[in-house]
Amino acid sequence: MSQERPDEEKPETCDVRVQDRIQGAATPVQSPTRLGPTRFSEIAGEKLRDTGSDFIGSIWSWINGDPNRNLKNPVKRGKRKRIRTAKTAVGVIALVGFFIFVNWFMLSQLHEGRAWLRRGFSKNRNPKPNPKPNPDLSPSTKRVSVKVSASVQHVAKKKMGKPKKQYNGTYGRLLAFAAHALAEGQNKIEPKELWREPKDQALAWKPCADQRSWKPNDGKNGYIMVTANGGINQQRVAVCNIVVLARLLNATLVVPKFMFSDVWTDSSQFEDIYQVEHFIKYLSPDIRIVKNLPKELQSLDLEAIGSLVTDIDIMKEAKPGFYMKHILPLLLKNRVVHFFGFGNRLAFDPIPFQLQRLRCRCNFHALNFVPKIQETGAILVRRLRDSGSHLAPVDPYLVGPKYASFILDKKAGPLHKASKYLAVHLRFEIDMVAHSLCYFGGGDAEKTELSAYREKHFPTLANLTKTKKFVHFLLLLVLTIASLVSYGVFFFCRMPSPEDLRTEGLCPLSPEEAVLMLAGLGFNRKTRVFVAGANIYGGAKRLAALTSLYPNLVTKENVLSETELEPFKNHSSQLAVLDFIACAASDAFAMTDSGSQLSSLVSGYRIYYGAGKMPTIRPNKRRFSDILLKNNTIEWKVFEQRVRKNVRQTKHVLVRPTGRSVYRYPRCKECMCNED
Repeated sequence: MSQERPDEEKPETCDVRVQDRIQGAATPVQSPTRLGPTRFSEIAGEKLRDTGSDFIGSIWSWINGDPNRNLKNPVKRGKRKRIRTAKTAVGVIALVGFFIFVNWFMLSQLHEGRAWLRRGFSKNRNPKPNPKPNPDLSPSTKRVSVKVSASVQHVAKKKMGKPKKQYNGTYGRLLAFAAHALAEGQNKIEPKELWREPKDQALAWKPCADQRSWKPNDGKNGYIMVTANGGINQQRVAVCNIVVLARLLNATLVVPKFMFSDVWTDSSQFEDIYQVEHFIKYLSPDIRIVKNLPKELQSLDLEAIGSLVTDIDIMKEAKPGFYMKHILPLLLKNRVVHFFGFGNRLAFDPIPFQLQRLRCRCNFHALNFVPKIQETGAILVRRLRDSGSHLAPVDPYLVGPKYASFILDKKAGPLHKASKYLAVHLRFEIDMVAHSLCYFGGGDAEKTELSAYREKHFPTLANLTKTKKFVHFLLLLVLTIASLVSYGVFFFCRMPSPEDLRTEGLCPLSPEEAVLMLAGLGFNRKTRVFVAGANIYGGAKRLAALTSLYPNLVTKENVLSETELEPFKNHSSQLAVLDFIACAASDAFAMTDSGSQLSSLVSGYRIYYGAGKMPTIRPNKRRFSDILLKNNTIEWKVFEQRVRKNVRQTKHVLVRPTGRSVYRYPRCKECMCNED
């Protein structure tokens, strides 16, 4: 796997899909009436074909024959029944054999699996200690036995290859090197590419998602409601996706609601964060939006009539055709459909050009923050820049034209230069740390605490981690057959170990790893560093590495007074918006977890409004992990060279790859126009 698949919205590979496979507990409410293929398909063969498995569908059709065949002759009907029974038995045996072969093949590709197969699945977890030497043996016999034993061990080691390097969560040696390098280089000039986009091609892309070429929808097909789950960034994505769906189905959208989460513990609603009137007015040329359902529909029991649709009813990244086939008839029948969750339930491709543009228009133009957030955000940015006489390209769009003036220091003359600041999104809260299944060097105490957290908030994930390997193997085999009969698709993925996840770059960077990256890139010790993120796992003790190397490190809690933060107390989503503003307005932005929605949205916002002048640092975590695993031997100069090369290779100005998020990669003809 040469490159990461960072954003959650993308189609993912088997390795990355591990995270999706274990998120079953993320949906808090499950509707008893599902919208899966079984609800709309008339025959199983059609269901299988609709879900994309022509091979399995053809087998099913071969077993059952033509559903429209003439069965009037009872003799022929009995004969056909016997033939069908025989075919069914052969087909089931063939399917079981096929999947046993697939499971064996996938298992044999794994290093551990190969060892398992060679030993005939007789894995000895408690090997006996080496026997004590026999005192009755002569010295010459002992020497011979030692030589033979050494030669056997050498051959065994050679067969098994190099042992995997273990991660113990500490980087004392590299941190000492970094401290020495920063102390010596306090007065050195920083590399130029740290504070600017290295490619001139970035200047050619201009925002143009505000351009329209269609007439407004009348929304006559019914009403669509959504209660979006997750944090504020996941909810923002859900809102823009539901706007596109409303246009697709010619439906009227009711102003979105946000689901209360026991992880985020925030009761904030759409109107507490975004300007409702601007949202309705700006999108009025595209769709019809109302604040509430009509009175005659408010008394409907949506679950009873089958109009409550949860995330378990819709596949991830569902295509427009799914909604036209399954949701539109339901909407026309019941006049209202309520989506509960709607996390990443609309594909990025294939999508018609104008619908994709509407997606961008919603994200970059229609969602303006409420005045109290804009005002506080402007104060935060002004203090981070230590005042100044200019505005960044994104400022008016982040905090509005009115509050953008708050960022300027009226007393500062034209020659006054604002201080630069670096924003780092340190996605290292306990929910992320626990969900990642990674190990961060905290010993048994860390494992116990994270295991307890998973038990409470991610029970499905906790159960998977407890499953014995052999039982897990049998369970996966059963699920394999069941999923193929039901859906026609299955990827065999074993539960990865923390070492596997780290090697593949699937662990969020710890504060120690983040500061090593910054030091390796050449950021000066005097650099002002803004750290976004609430309640870093491990607290001040964990941040010690960052603060010792970069003493000018601040958070929103340091920059804003208690009085200024009081309106946002107990509202984690609104506090996250302040982080969003500070990160988007920064002179340079560093991502530490490429799968984070906040990092993805901030990166896309800086691309869209940054005029090619606002760089984002995106490390390839898989390669960075390989560098860090050499922390006991690598020299600092070599470390610097490899880190800079790693980040430099991610700074290409590319058009959005097919299937990837327009929120993170807006450089595409639907969202931005290229003047070259």
